[in-house]
Amino acid sequence: MSTGGLSEARLGRMHDVMVGHIGRGEVPGLVTLIARHGEVRVGAIGTKAVGGSDPMRRDTIFRIASMTKPVAAAAAMILVEECRLRLDEPVGPLLPELTDRRVVRAIEGALDDTMPAKRPITLRDLLTLRLGIGAVLAPPGWYPIQEAMEEAGIAPGPDSPSLPPDEWMKRLGGLPLIHQPGEGWMYETGFDVLGVLISRATGEPLESFFRERIFGPLGMEDTGFHVPTAKLDRLASCYQADPETGALELYDVAEENRWSHPPAFESCGGGLVSTVDDYLAFCLMMLNKGKYGGERILSRPSVELMSTDHLTPEQRAGTEMFFGNNSSWGFGMSVITRRDDLSSTPGRFGWDGGYGTSGYSDPAEALVGILMTQRLAGPDSPRIDLDFWTLVYGAIDD
Repeated sequence: MSTGGLSEARLGRMHDVMVGHIGRGEVPGLVTLIARHGEVRVGAIGTKAVGGSDPMRRDTIFRIASMTKPVAAAAAMILVEECRLRLDEPVGPLLPELTDRRVVRAIEGALDDTMPAKRPITLRDLLTLRLGIGAVLAPPGWYPIQEAMEEAGIAPGPDSPSLPPDEWMKRLGGLPLIHQPGEGWMYETGFDVLGVLISRATGEPLESFFRERIFGPLGMEDTGFHVPTAKLDRLASCYQADPETGALELYDVAEENRWSHPPAFESCGGGLVSTVDDYLAFCLMMLNKGKYGGERILSRPSVELMSTDHLTPEQRAGTEMFFGNNSSWGFGMSVITRRDDLSSTPGRFGWDGGYGTSGYSDPAEALVGILMTQRLAGPDSPRIDLDFWTLVYGAIDD
């Protein structure tokens, strides 16, 4: 029997494998979603907390971390379509903290050994994470610029910035860049800068603009930068593994956490919470070239631009841990460029979140897949996501 081009028997296999991950204590629970040809299949397994009795449900709320980035990129493209922002104009008029940039001559060099930036930073640089500064893939404090970012409180990490946006921008502007603008891909920081840019361009908080132009039209009622008090009982607890025993320990409890009130910094890098059905609405909009139901959020050309590979091999150098050998980066999301695995369909786009979430749209297969868990990713994390995506594509039955 097949429904929506998916094998019922093979969907059962997915359930069994996911149950196995929970049985081994890797996560207390998870929610999976596959949508294809108008059919939506959801599996909610396990509990929201270790040792708890409250089951995972279809409407459980998750911290989606970097799955925020595609949403933020869509918000930026709304402003581009309205000619309120332009991709290749300097961001300096709205972000004066980033004018007249200096660049360190070498990442291992002193912070005062710099040269002038060859050109200003643009919106395109932010969307493609090529503004010249971001996460340094080295042990903490390994390089002077990395140590300076940590001391300033602006180094990328598992949590969103805690500083108010203007103070965060001031501290970022006080440091040199690591690369010339446009010359190298560095994760994370560009999207937190993007959030400040969008807020200043619109003159309103990100939450307000996102709700007016994306969440409201798409019916994403449970998505935002915090969880209202009335919904806190639906937020799953978040865990990390003890580095010595591997046992799960609480990282963020659902009650009285930082998501229970509006944050000081609304992070476009990773500050949203959502549910599988809310995020499905966004993914379907992207899969349908900017349209969802009777609402058009973006034009078809905007979605095509967002889901195009924008990196050269030189700009992608050193990013293998993010892209492997089969993907690259568009605007706010990964884009599969080569088929070398079951789920690596060229043109498939989306991104993952550092708390154990994953969401991609695949135009070639007319498919959306979403996985929601709440466990901090690390080098020794169980690859629940890899099993999920293998099982998604293994279930295709046409």
